[in-house]
Amino acid sequence: MKWISERDALIAQTMAFVQSVTGKKGDFHPPERPTAAPDVPVETVTVETVAVDTLAVEIKPPPVPLAPPVMIPPARTSGDFRSEMQARIANFRKHQERFEREREEYCAATLTRLRAAIRDPSLRPPAEN
Repeated sequence: MKWISERDALIAQTMAFVQSVTGKKGDFHPPERPTAAPDVPVETVTVETVAVDTLAVEIKPPPVPLAPPVMIPPARTSGDFRSEMQARIANFRKHQERFEREREEYCAATLTRLRAAIRDPSLRPPAEN
């Protein structure tokens, strides 16, 4: 139960610090302490502000070397964008059709091998007894 008294002391110290900084008393009601716990002394802390003089130092950025002119591509027209999108879509469809054709060919070849293995008992693996 020592941690409870330490927690309560920390809360009390924090509230005392807040009240000293803000200058007003809060509506803080500290938690009820067990009757067997000893009272912990609370120290009030005062905070002072200190003004600091600063020196203004001007920092000049290093000179920027002249770079060769950058060629900017010409702006696209709306028809150009549309034709590019149509070409991309057509290319995508070709890829999808190729993948589907390859899947169908693989499936047909696998089924052909399976049917041949069923008809020809010599192609079957030996049965374990």
